[in-house]
Amino acid sequence: MLTAAAEAIVESGPAALSLRDLARRAGVSHAAPTHHFGDKKGLLTVLATEGFEELSAALNASWERDGSLLELGVSYVHFAVTHRAHFEVMFRPDLFHDEDAGLVAARGEARGALKEGGLSGWSIAHGFATLWNSGALSHLTGTPEAAAREVLCQLSP
Repeated sequence: MLTAAAEAIVESGPAALSLRDLARRAGVSHAAPTHHFGDKKGLLTVLATEGFEELSAALNASWERDGSLLELGVSYVHFAVTHRAHFEVMFRPDLFHDEDAGLVAARGEARGALKEGGLSGWSIAHGFATLWNSGALSHLTGTPEAAAREVLCQLSP
C-alpha cells in the first residue's frame, strides 16, 4: 500500500490522496488502509517515517564514503529526486501525526546524519531539491546531482 501511496502522491500530490483510491490501486479491500493505518494522516506518518529512515541511511552512507559536506548535500538532493513522494510528505507536519514516536526517532536520526555545521548546506540542498522536483529548474541540463554539486560548491571558500 505504501508503494501505491507513493505513486499517487507523485502523480497528484498528497492532498489528492484518498484511502479509497489507495485501496483500489493496491488491489485490496476499501477497508484495508483504514485497518492498517487508521486514517490518511496515519498512512502519511508511516510514509514520512520511512522517508526519514531512508534519508538517514543515505546520508550516513555518503558521509562514511566521502566525509564531505558537499557530497552529503548532493546525496540529499539525490534522495529527494529519487524519493519524491517521501520528500514531499516528510517536511509537511500538517500531513502526518507529528508526535508519533517512530517518526520523532527517525527524524532525529536524519537530523543527526546532517552533521554539525550542515544547516547552510541542508538549507541550500533542500531548496535546490524542491525547485528541481517542482520543475522550476527544467531549463538546466545534466543530472540534478551535477547541478546541485555546482550550487553547493558555492559554500566553500
